[in-house]
Amino acid sequence: MEMVRTVGVIGAGQMGSGIAQLAAVYGIDVWLLDSDPTALARATKAISNSVRRLVSKGLLPQSAGTDVMKHLNCTSNLEEFQSADFVIEAIRENEGAKKKLFTDLDKITKGSAILASNTSSISITRLASVTNRPQQVIGMHFMNPPPVMKLVEIVRGADTSDATFNATKALAERFGKTVICSRDYSGFIVNRILMPMINEAFFTLYTGVATKEDIDAGMKLGTNHPMGPLQLADFIGLDICLSIMKVLHTGLGDTKYAPCPLLVQYVDAGRLGRKCGVGVYDYRKAPETNNQLARL
Repeated sequence: MEMVRTVGVIGAGQMGSGIAQLAAVYGIDVWLLDSDPTALARATKAISNSVRRLVSKGLLPQSAGTDVMKHLNCTSNLEEFQSADFVIEAIRENEGAKKKLFTDLDKITKGSAILASNTSSISITRLASVTNRPQQVIGMHFMNPPPVMKLVEIVRGADTSDATFNATKALAERFGKTVICSRDYSGFIVNRILMPMINEAFFTLYTGVATKEDIDAGMKLGTNHPMGPLQLADFIGLDICLSIMKVLHTGLGDTKYAPCPLLVQYVDAGRLGRKCGVGVYDYRKAPETNNQLARL
């Protein structure tokens, strides 16, 4: 495949906007799509602010900072993706929604385009099965937030070709990322290990072993984690954590992956984490230590 010149990113949330920023910073024309104009406006502002911070810290030349926004295009029309060489979806972690999107993308994008999913747990093989190009479907899982985190987890489906894998790896490395590769099993590498740890932290809180503060302090100071598991769950989104645990439980068939009832209860109550102001912790008080995360 020739060098990627145009990337389409679907979903203007934190992950999608971060991926779009990466592509624009590295000189690639980007179409960022979302059905919500407010989300697109918010993403554009976030990218602009982030680029300005990079320039002010000397991490990006002034001239490059100006060019970044010229590479960014926003749309709510999937037809704009007809010219995209590479498409990355970053919509909600719902297999049905992703399958419908891949069906539509398969019809709209050019035959040579690679269709990648930023899914953190859903089978790439099943997503590829709804297209007529399963050899060009792949998992490209960025860590949150994409401009900061150095890792990209690439997941090959059952039919993903070597050419697709090589092009995806080359694009990730062009973004300055370190690549790890996973076979297509539930949770892949990172979340297969991370989410059970977070789930166990919820069980530790649920059964009264310790307070949330002590659980997080124990993991930060005792294992040198930069963030405790409950604080990290809030940052990821409790609904996303629950969704991944359900995928692990269903896909691997082991009761050790059953979601903690407290995690389920918090999600049922709408306590989804930082993005809604309250999760395990209450962010509506906006203490200074929590504001630091928002500036990443």
